[in-house]
Amino acid sequence: MARLLGISDEAPGSDKARARRLAGRVRKPLRESTRLPEEFFVPVMAAAVADPDPSFCGWFVEPALHSFGRSRVQAALVEYLRSGTDAERAGALRAWYWTGMPLRAPRSPAHEPHGTRASAQDASQDVWEAWLEVSMQVFAEATDTWIRYRILLMLPVSRESYPPRLHDLFERTLSIARTDSDEDNRRWARAVDRARS
Repeated sequence: MARLLGISDEAPGSDKARARRLAGRVRKPLRESTRLPEEFFVPVMAAAVADPDPSFCGWFVEPALHSFGRSRVQAALVEYLRSGTDAERAGALRAWYWTGMPLRAPRSPAHEPHGTRASAQDASQDVWEAWLEVSMQVFAEATDTWIRYRILLMLPVSRESYPPRLHDLFERTLSIARTDSDEDNRRWARAVDRARS
């Protein structure tokens, strides 16, 4: 992202400190831009997923939402969750939280010139269902405790929140969570059971 914007950081410091300074310098032109060029989509999503800080990854998600729309940004995160490395999956989970932020006119093309929402830019039920499905699939296969915990933290506890085609997968996820070695994951299973009673 920094290279695309022509920004560098030659100041001394640890790699972590330099990365944070660089992200801060990249944030300003991203936030000030009313529309990012198409060629920024892949790098800005990669930056959002790569940022290890759950607060700072929003610096990249926000301009992506405003420029490319919620549905496209969420679809990209579904793909990172589906086929990414553990680090990319963790990043997709952190970034997903930020996709719920409101899009405000006039900055966002999600709003037409007269202030109404352009539905094509908004979230889609298909993408939401894909997120639910992939999240539960990844939960079943992941060995990383943090990823498994974050997935359940984001999943609704009510079976009715899922489309009928995902009910079996939801029950499988619940069954795994009930016997999980992690107490937080078992807590999610108990919350599901309470929601049913």
